[in-house]
Amino acid sequence: MCKTTNCLILFLPFHLCFFDFLIIPVVETKDKTVSVASAFAGHREAIQYRDHKFLRKAVEEAYKGVECEDGGPFGAVIVCNEEVVASCHNMVLRNKDPTAHAEVTAIREASKKLNQIELSDCEIYASCEPCPMCFGAIHLSRVKRLVYGAKAEAAIAIGFDDFIADALRGTGFYQKAQLEIIRADGNEAIIAEEVFEKTKEKFRLY
Repeated sequence: MCKTTNCLILFLPFHLCFFDFLIIPVVETKDKTVSVASAFAGHREAIQYRDHKFLRKAVEEAYKGVECEDGGPFGAVIVCNEEVVASCHNMVLRNKDPTAHAEVTAIREASKKLNQIELSDCEIYASCEPCPMCFGAIHLSRVKRLVYGAKAEAAIAIGFDDFIADALRGTGFYQKAQLEIIRADGNEAIIAEEVFEKTKEKFRLY
């Protein structure tokens, strides 16, 4: 603590904030103890403002996708070091690709632009809570932070089925998956599992 200015200077990792440090006012109580009241209030407000700014852009993409008849009302933005590296919307109808969700499309574009498959320095902003497929893609890309707007129920209410896991198990309220899932057994299963053991020294993902 700086006694001359009666403030507390906190040095924080860059990925936690916009600043290299925060200067926070402190209050000395009657019993001479120091109280840091609402220490991170300003920091939280700055983060919130920043999140809202990028989330707004994702929402704009959601509207854009519908207006262009590219796909459903979903948008996603990927940010790296305060720069938008990918701003995308759902492209399922345009690309005739059921996997071309906004988040997946944004991850693909960001990976190409940054020329890397690991996006650990990036954050993703999604207009709606990601479906299991998109969340899986976000996880695999190592994106460090996800911020979303609407809950999945908002999309489900107008006909989108985002609860894929429930659908596959046949427990989904809105949709029952007409899909038979079988795991092979016997020698075929063993041969398939051997692929990983036989290629582990030849292939490195990261």
